[in-house]
Amino acid sequence: MELEAVKLWAMGIAMLAMIGPAIGIGLIGAKSTEAMGRNPEATPKIQTGMILSIAFTEAIAIYVLVVALIIKFV
Repeated sequence: MELEAVKLWAMGIAMLAMIGPAIGIGLIGAKSTEAMGRNPEATPKIQTGMILSIAFTEAIAIYVLVVALIIKFV
């Protein structure tokens, strides 16, 4: 296999790791919405935790993207 083909395969495999953060963000949103529906008085606390959790989960996706770009261009 040529080096370019191996790089493309490696990028594809690295991008499969994007599935985890996508599922995580979906679960965070679903559970926090459910929690806010059950206890509306706690909405500010739940919303703060939800936003922080989504930010940290999205950071993982950005790291995966950076790794994929490094594989492609280095």
